[in-house]
Amino acid sequence: MPKGYIIGHVTVHDPEAYKEYVRLDTPLFESFGGRFLVRGGDSETPEGATQERHVVIEFPDFEAAKRAYNDPAYQIVAEIRRKTADSTIILVEGV
Repeated sequence: MPKGYIIGHVTVHDPEAYKEYVRLDTPLFESFGGRFLVRGGDSETPEGATQERHVVIEFPDFEAAKRAYNDPAYQIVAEIRRKTADSTIILVEGV
């Protein structure tokens, strides 16, 4: 069965407040079987527009990724991200 991924591209505007998002989102995603593969770090964008920070979370399957993102508890936590950063969030099925 193909894995599922949540991919985030983020530019943080309030780093101190964003720390609370990171503290709260990690156990929520892990409870759905999520595993962080990329969380920040150096990056280059040789083509196109992008954000400053990149996150890739792997899930056992696409349905688990969708359940994690749509979980009401996560959506409450996501409001912190929405208030402290600009972001694009992508849910994708992988191999």
